Order: sequence, then structure tokens, then C-alpha cells
Amino acid sequence: MQIQNRFGAGTRQGLCLTVLVALLLPGCGGGGDGPAIQARPQTITFGAAPTLRLGGTATVSATASSGLAVIYHSDTPFICSVDENTGLVTALTPGNCTIGADQYGNDTFAPARQTQTIAVHVDPNQTIGFGATPALSIFGTATVLATATSGLPVTYSSVTPNICSVDGSTGLVRDLAAGACTIAANQPGNADYHAAPQATLTLTVGAAPVQSTVPGIPSRVAAALGSGADTVTITIGATDSGGSVITGYTVASSPSGITGTGTASPITVTCPTTCAGYAFSVVAVNALGAGSPSTPVDVVTTYNVVETFREPATQPNNSIFTGSFIFDSTTGTVSNLAGNLTESMSGGCATLAGCPGSYGSVPMTLVPLSNQLSSVPVTLGGMRGLLVTTFALPTTNTFYNGFGGDGWTPAAGVAVGGVYYGFPTAPNPFNGGVGNAYAMIFVNTTDPLTPPVQAQIDKLAYADCTPGGMMGAVCMTGTSQAGYGSVGTMGGYPVSLIVTKQ
Repeated sequence: MQIQNRFGAGTRQGLCLTVLVALLLPGCGGGGDGPAIQARPQTITFGAAPTLRLGGTATVSATASSGLAVIYHSDTPFICSVDENTGLVTALTPGNCTIGADQYGNDTFAPARQTQTIAVHVDPNQTIGFGATPALSIFGTATVLATATSGLPVTYSSVTPNICSVDGSTGLVRDLAAGACTIAANQPGNADYHAAPQATLTLTVGAAPVQSTVPGIPSRVAAALGSGADTVTITIGATDSGGSVITGYTVASSPSGITGTGTASPITVTCPTTCAGYAFSVVAVNALGAGSPSTPVDVVTTYNVVETFREPATQPNNSIFTGSFIFDSTTGTVSNLAGNLTESMSGGCATLAGCPGSYGSVPMTLVPLSNQLSSVPVTLGGMRGLLVTTFALPTTNTFYNGFGGDGWTPAAGVAVGGVYYGFPTAPNPFNGGVGNAYAMIFVNTTDPLTPPVQAQIDKLAYADCTPGGMMGAVCMTGTSQAGYGSVGTMGGYPVSLIVTKQ
């Protein structure tokens, strides 16, 4: 495969790059003075698989025949996590937990990889526990919270329907008369868990005030986009009734212009075209009138994102970023962009020679990206949005900046052929250094669910300068010709961006 950058053109032979890059890699062309790379084979052996229970921990142990230290990774990060140095595994969800052990090699030994799969055992018995008992005044509301040890959702019911009612899913209790209000919580179980024994909580209804008043200010108000960008769902916590039963709620926007009503939480409000730019407050109403409004809250919604880059050189493996982000429709901002980037070169065997299965038969290594450090407003394809980037390290330092430039943007990476930050004096990952990685997505600030047009896809990018994403001094990258003037260092380019509401 041909690699073109500011240092000149060359051919990828193992880890060797021509011209300036080759001079810094011992054993590559260019007459380097270092020792030749021997690439002796090494193997990794796991000890016996430990017992791992849901919510618990266990330690795996792997050793390399070379005697070099191994690094652990979770190939099933939604099922289990692992400390890369100690091998301490934490079970997150039921299923088969696969742990990979990598040894990246040195001048004597070639890289090696091995995996071990551990079943996450589940205790089928579960129990339900209630949180603190809230105060409930006559004709007022309060919210109860019960959780099952299985993590499965509970349903609520009123054991004393003449005294109080309860929303089966939210736990919002509404008092109807004086007395003791008893709420039951149930969890019916599933394929992994038995049904839980019913749990109950009794709330004593406080006496009516001497004189009734209008309701108090609604508490714990939250807003999120509904099925589209033109609807908002408002949820409401406990509200002091003022001694007279609450008959409804009124929702108002800030700036003004959008209103809605409902008798109970949640309340859906429809906006004329879009709800972007608006915050929302709630007023409770009883027979004596309306109370004071709550403080306006932003419309905050969580989305999932899957971004795919086609990698012609590592098929059938592609570079894929899978993550989530929080979008504030009121301010038009994105926060908490985080997820995992696959290393398409790590699927299958450590080397292709003698690989017992097809390339890609072993899950790809995942690089965690959890540091959102950039959000840039853009207009692409006639639509306004943000190019948002999350990094593996809490710094943007990614690419060589000896010629100037910001050291991380896709254009800066294209300008130097994807050479890693700190080249040539800083150690690259093959020599013990730690490289950065990032993924850049586009978020439509009018409606994040709007399918992207080609102009937006062209601006997507990723870079991987961590050990599994390096070719000598060159990071593995993905860019488009239309967006940045070049495809990635191994020919990778963006093909899709899928955003769904969580």
C-alpha cells in the first residue's frame, strides 16, 4: 500500500516507512544504525479461568513466553471491564466476558495476542428495596423509588387505593384522603431472574393545613426531546398541594410562546416547528388557583451514535466508533461524547501467517474515548451543526507538529501523513510511549436525528496513535478526499453516521 505525506512517498513493508520515518525505526531501510529487528515468535498463555459473578470481580492471569509484560483489554466492554495492568475483571452484565492479553513485542520479539472467555454467572434470586420514605401531605404528591438487585425495572401499585394512587412506572404517588398510604413494588423476573418477593412502603399522610393555599413550586422538573425535535416531554417530581388536590399542571416556555397542560407527569408539549432554544417551567394548579412556576430547565436529551469508516486494507474489519452524547437543545451544545473506537488491524491473529481462522474472527481491540475536548460550529450541506471530538487522553496532542499546526485536527494529520505527536524525539507506542486517539462526529443542532448528508459525512474523521493503531511512526487515520484532501493513512474513509435517541 502506498503512503503519501510531507516526508515523501514510500511503501509499507512491515513497520518500515521510507525517507525520514525509516531513519528512526531500527532495522528498516535507510541505513539505520540500530540493531536489526529479529521478530522472534512469542506466545501468551492464560491461567485457569476464574469464577465471575454478576456485579463481582475476578482476576485473570496471562504470561508471555518472552517474559515481557502483557496488557489486558476487554473485548466485550458492555459485559465486563478489566484493569489493563492487574487483570482485575469487573462483571457488568450477564453474558460471555472475553479478555484479550496483548504483548506488543520489541526489537527481539514479534507482537502476540491471546484471549480468554469467562461466563458471567447470575444469581437468579433478586430482592426489591425502597429508598427513603418521602413526605406526603393530604391531596399532595410525592415520588417513591424502589430498585431490584437484578437491575430490572420495578412496577408500582397502591395497596390502599382509597387513600392514594401511584403511577406504575414513575412511582409518583397522589394522595386522595387522610390515612396511611401503602405502595407495593414488584419485579416479575425474566429468563435470568426469578420473580422478586413483593416489597411495600407505607407513607403517613400529613394533616391538612389550617387553611388551604395554592400549590407549591413543582420540584425535580426535567425536560427532554420527545419523538422529534418539535416535541418536549416534561417530568415532574413531588409538589406541595397546598391542602387542596392538584387538578393539573401548566407548562410554559422561556422565551415565551409555547405552552401546554396536563393532569399528571409526564406532560408532552408540542412546539410550532422546533423546540430548539427554549427552556421550560411548570406551574401546579388546584381549586384555589395556580402556584409559582419552577425555574426554567433546559431540554436535555441523550443520544447513541455509531460512526463507520471503511478500511480497504483490513477487510472485513472497519474502524467503528460506538458511543453516546448529551445534547442540550436549549443552548445548542453537546457534552459527554464518549465511547469506544475499534482497532481494525487487531482483529484475527497477531500475524496473518498461520492464522487458524479468517482475519477478523477474533473481536477487535477497543480504544476508550472519554475526553470531549472540542466542539466547533459549522454549516455543512446547508444545515447548522457541531463537529464534536472526543479523545483517549485528556489532551488534544495527536499528530506531529514540528512544522507548526495545531497537532490534532484531521487537516493537520493529513499535512504530515499521520505521524504521531512528538516525532521523532518522543518514544512512539512500539517503544513504550502512549499515543492519543480521537473520533470526530457531526451533530445537527436543529434535530440530531436528521440523517446526515454527504457533506457532513465527508467531515467525519478519526485518528488512532495508540499501540494497536500504529504503523511505525504513522497513526492509523480515517478522512475523506472531499473533506480533507486525502483518505486515511491506510485508505480508510467515512461512510456512515447513525444517531438514535437513547
